Amino acid sequence: MVFYEHVPVKTSRRTCWVDITASLRKIVSQSSISNGIITVSSQHTTAGLTINENADPDVGRDFFWKLNQLVPQDPSYHHCEGNSDSHLKASLVGFSVTIPIQKGNCVLGTWQSVYFCEFDGPRNRTVSVTIIGE
Repeated sequence: MVFYEHVPVKTSRRTCWVDITASLRKIVSQSSISNGIITVSSQHTTAGLTINENADPDVGRDFFWKLNQLVPQDPSYHHCEGNSDSHLKASLVGFSVTIPIQKGNCVLGTWQSVYFCEFDGPRNRTVSVTIIGE
């Protein structure tokens, strides 16, 4: 069985992450799939997805602080829209995550959440979700 859904994500700053785990758990529940996988994909070239710690907000601050050090905004990029750093950060982080589903639940560690990573906001974004299983 295959189940497909979209998750709207509204971001409020140029760079931030948004915890979308609750939305994904709700979609898994609605899918009636007990065992399988869920693949979550960003539909944007300046935003990515990651799984990371949800307990300490300093993890998110450190995440963006280090990415900004590695790939700063720089007017010398050739891409004329002023967001080349956003494209690079999204490629480094990645555009999708895949999570096992067991007994109707996303299998994540105690401190793990799924984060939509905005690198060129604020914007209204869309994440596609595909669930395959039984």
